[in-house]
Amino acid sequence: MSLGSFIKKQFIDILQWNEDSDGVLAYRYPMADFEIQYGGSLTVRESQMALFLNEGQVADVFGAGMYKLTTQTLPVLTYLKNWDKLFESPFKSDVYFFSTRLQLGRKWGTPQPITIRDTDFGMVRMRAFGVYSYKLVDPKLFFTEISGTREVYTRDDLELQLRNLVISTMTSALGGAGVPFLDMAGNQGLMGQKISEALVPVFAKYGLELDNFAVENISLPEELQKAIDTRISMGMIGDMGKFTQYQAAQAIPLAAQNEGGMAGVGASMAAGIGMGQMMANAMGNALNPNVQAAPQVGMGVGVATDGGMGVGLFANAGQQAIPAANAPVSQAASVDPNSPQAKLGQLKGLLDQGLISVADYDAAKAEVLKKLIG
Repeated sequence: MSLGSFIKKQFIDILQWNEDSDGVLAYRYPMADFEIQYGGSLTVRESQMALFLNEGQVADVFGAGMYKLTTQTLPVLTYLKNWDKLFESPFKSDVYFFSTRLQLGRKWGTPQPITIRDTDFGMVRMRAFGVYSYKLVDPKLFFTEISGTREVYTRDDLELQLRNLVISTMTSALGGAGVPFLDMAGNQGLMGQKISEALVPVFAKYGLELDNFAVENISLPEELQKAIDTRISMGMIGDMGKFTQYQAAQAIPLAAQNEGGMAGVGASMAAGIGMGQMMANAMGNALNPNVQAAPQVGMGVGVATDGGMGVGLFANAGQQAIPAANAPVSQAASVDPNSPQAKLGQLKGLLDQGLISVADYDAAKAEVLKKLIG
């Protein structure tokens, strides 16, 4: 044996990996023609794992700690090499180190809009992006499925594969979640949770553990965004019946100031009834387009041709308006609405229903009587 060959023939006493750069997931220890000294030391630091490979076959796996390499600590390798208990010679084996640190701030996004099935809208096209984090937990799976015998495998090498997994899984998860898309779009935390639940087993197939998944932004078609805004507005309004009554009550003082005064209110009762029914139907359809509007009682505001505004009570049974009992409009059909008696009766009816104040009633009454007496 030449002197050069003798010097080259060295034994490795200590196996360890000092991570010089960030983002390396798998690292093959440089062996060349070196051999591992029997009884040598293996140091695996926290956030690392090590794997011994014998002729392409995975042998022993080590977690964090310091190990003396003997037949006792290398049971699988001992079996594969058919060592006996007295074996104390140097041996050759490929050794790989793996980083188990959290890989934070990994970005994902949909390069093109994706189409998902929704219970409310049928099909929805959307774009989204966010961040996720993960860590390597099973070196054997990761080696056999992902990294293989490469000297170095980084998280950037894995990025494209994981991004494609995220997009395909997200499409399936949102389509089969059973939660209306509008609810998830309004709560990005809920959307992230649904996607995360579907991604956990996908990551586990490659020896990875998903730590966190977040949706930062959702880009929707304009028509769907308007539907979301409408849903939010309705939620802020609350009880639509009370809101309509409030709006009608607010309109009465304004109607009294228009040309024709309070007379315009009575003359517009019929218009108010029709308007109220249309409002109820529209609100019912907006809240649930697939369900026929339920019977309800409310109030509508109408505008007369002379500029006056009127308020009408209605009972909406989903088909046609039914004047409510004791509504002033029942008298409007038999009495001339322009006569002083009709106007006074209409004013008294509005007062009894609490739709105008006593002061408004007295002022309007005085105006009618003044015209009557001259």
